[in-house]
Amino acid sequence: MKILANDGISKAGQEALEVKGFEVITTHVAQEQLANYINEKGVEVLLVRSATKVRQDLIDATNLKMIGRGGVGMDNIDVEYAREKGIQVINTPASSSQSVAEFVFAHIFSIVRNLHNANRNMPLEGDTNFNGLKKAYAKAYELRGKTMGVIGFGRIGVEVIRVAIGLGMNVVVYDKFPATREIELDFFDGQTVKFTLTSTDFDEVITKADFITLHVPAQDGYIIGVKELAKMKDGVVIVNTARGGVIDELALTEAIESGKVLGAGLDVFEKEPQPEMGLLMNESLSLSPHIAGSTEEAQSRIGTELASQIAEFYGV
Repeated sequence: MKILANDGISKAGQEALEVKGFEVITTHVAQEQLANYINEKGVEVLLVRSATKVRQDLIDATNLKMIGRGGVGMDNIDVEYAREKGIQVINTPASSSQSVAEFVFAHIFSIVRNLHNANRNMPLEGDTNFNGLKKAYAKAYELRGKTMGVIGFGRIGVEVIRVAIGLGMNVVVYDKFPATREIELDFFDGQTVKFTLTSTDFDEVITKADFITLHVPAQDGYIIGVKELAKMKDGVVIVNTARGGVIDELALTEAIESGKVLGAGLDVFEKEPQPEMGLLMNESLSLSPHIAGSTEEAQSRIGTELASQIAEFYGV
């Protein structure tokens, strides 16, 4: 049985499949050549992440039995159409939650401590303008006692809340489907502390929060645009590790230029993989190339979880 991991798979995941007798192909095939390759090699299972698109034309042109998405969102796969054609579609929604949550705070710390700009300019001016840079980046902020606004109360949102509580932050959360959840924090010495948190309305989150992070699926329109930005606190920091298109990037840059928004961390973009140059050059943005869930630990969990689901499907 042949499996094509077109966007890669962890060593642990590959080994877990191979020990069950599957042949795992890790060659990356260009999108336009993918259908021919799948047919020529007799591939039955296609594993992807965000780079490879599995649309109706690819589904119709091949005889796939299973499509697996390493990660949470499946907006790069025509899921319903595939299932209508009898193809099993799987993903790994829990595997990268911790990685994404930590990455949110990597962006936040980068912004509030000016690390994104210090890292740009120290190699250029550190030997000639050390004191000037020191003065420029001395204005910074702490997170303890500030309010974290979380939009999306799913797995990743809960992990973000855990980190925020651990840092001594206040938390407000919104979800399309109102919910009350018990948030459990486990510590190194075996102690556990539990908090009960209930979601509130959207406007309360965006008006109260000093920091706002989004953890929602792809949307038809913006969640945060001109009107929403206007309601926020002056000096707010926004992070998007969810999907490009949930924030109006033009409105965001204008809010930064006006001083309304202190800065933002963007891991995803409306025009991906070619973000607007105005974003790339904006010194108030901490930027990354869609890597929030890309840790060694998360990739290992994703690979082994996919392997487990594939083995179960084939009964081996």
